[in-house]
Amino acid sequence: MEDVVIRTIEKAELHDPILVEGLPGVGNVGKLAADYLKDQLPAKPLATIYSKFFPPQVYVSEEGIIRLVSNDLFYWKSPDSAARDLLVLGGDYQGISPEGQYEITERVLDYCHDLGVREVFTLAGFAQGRVVEEPRVLGAATNAARVEAMRAFGVVFSRNDPGGGLIGASGLFLGLGRMFGMEGVCLMGETSGYFVDPRSAEAVLRVLARILNLKLDLAALQAKAHEIDRIAQKIHEVEARSPESSAPSSERPREDLGYIG
Repeated sequence: MEDVVIRTIEKAELHDPILVEGLPGVGNVGKLAADYLKDQLPAKPLATIYSKFFPPQVYVSEEGIIRLVSNDLFYWKSPDSAARDLLVLGGDYQGISPEGQYEITERVLDYCHDLGVREVFTLAGFAQGRVVEEPRVLGAATNAARVEAMRAFGVVFSRNDPGGGLIGASGLFLGLGRMFGMEGVCLMGETSGYFVDPRSAEAVLRVLARILNLKLDLAALQAKAHEIDRIAQKIHEVEARSPESSAPSSERPREDLGYIG
């Protein structure tokens, strides 16, 4: 098997397509957003990506059927012939090594470039290490003009967030994308980093929908967010009754959750 294998499921002629990437990461914000976008459009399967750089694993369905872990590309043709089409990249994992991250990203970008992609949006979570009631959408872009354009949609560009740069696919698809003549933006939803965060995914999708002029029904994401809130409240109540919670804050274990993915 080659390091990366891309198997085309269906040939598609696309009009000036935009690539939207959302792979698993912090709070699964990017994955939730990309999967929800794909289902809402709805987008059709275009290609499946297999790689030695994914974990050596298969998934087993409830019926006992296995499938190899993968990433998947879906396409959506706008009903408006003058509007741009979309490609949505989602999947089970990012590459598990730095080499794998680069190799998979380069191969997918090369494939998408051949389909006419010249613009990329990557979706991710930005961990704050605390509960975020109303998540902002932070941004990083490939040029100054895009920074200014995204501010008009409420995207926040901060000197300190994200500190240290973008880690993983959300950054590489922009960085390597420039080598293919692509420009783009990373949209990062603030999240605690402790839970799968549909509220943050909803915030990211609201911004993306405005940018791309899409109409999305976000009710199902909102319902998931309320369920996560309920679970988090129960955990908080249990922790409040634990002996550790009464210790001075300086003595409690801390965790560095400043990560984007």
